[in-house]
Amino acid sequence: MVRLAPRLYFLRFPLGHAYLWVDDDGLTLIDCGVAGSGARIAAGIRSLGRDPADVRQLVLTHFHHDHVGAANEVAAWGDVVICAHRDDAAVIRGRVAGAPPVLLDWERPIFEQANAGGIVQAAPVRVDRDLDDGDTLEFGGGAQAVAAAGHTPGSVAIHLPEDGVLFTGDTVARLPDGQVILGVFNVDRDAAIMSLRRLAALDPDLACFGHGEPVTSGAGSALRDAARRPHRPAGAQHWTSPVVHHAT
Repeated sequence: MVRLAPRLYFLRFPLGHAYLWVDDDGLTLIDCGVAGSGARIAAGIRSLGRDPADVRQLVLTHFHHDHVGAANEVAAWGDVVICAHRDDAAVIRGRVAGAPPVLLDWERPIFEQANAGGIVQAAPVRVDRDLDDGDTLEFGGGAQAVAAAGHTPGSVAIHLPEDGVLFTGDTVARLPDGQVILGVFNVDRDAAIMSLRRLAALDPDLACFGHGEPVTSGAGSALRDAARRPHRPAGAQHWTSPVVHHAT
């Protein structure tokens, strides 16, 4: 549990990070990691002197198991509203299969390594609120849902304009060397590039990614740099699954 801002905490996981926003009247989780992560999230919440039952919302940025895996665990804590973009909601509910990524040649060996044990599907999860682009969520002074199709059809970013915070999901990622990049393993790369450009135009100060360390100041500049070079990042041939691990 790492404090990034007065009301924002980073829950760093080996695969699929989560974030916690703390309002006086309740907590909001952005993503929740793989199945089994609930106990660690609950412990982090208790370390702040709060109770897991204080979680009021769980916002899922897309349907991949490393972001929704622990959603049923979180839902069991109390009256939690689970939110996801409507174009991924049916997958999260288990009604349809998720679209597979369209891999570039240089992504293929990384994807195969990441999924050497088999592609994991998340257990079905209820979705209480289907989000649309521009919807307001009741936390952080009025968080805004920003449709960010490309990584998955219903990927969604969450923007907190008052605080200059942006949760990008897997539309954007950051490598250990600090490079901010277009996320990999996209179902529609052209749409993902357009979404990256849209997120960069929001000019956040702090950007939180599903994979890689957050950028805690001047994030808008880092996103614009990534949008100017959305092709194969330097050193991609040396990546291994712990670096970029987005099993679908």
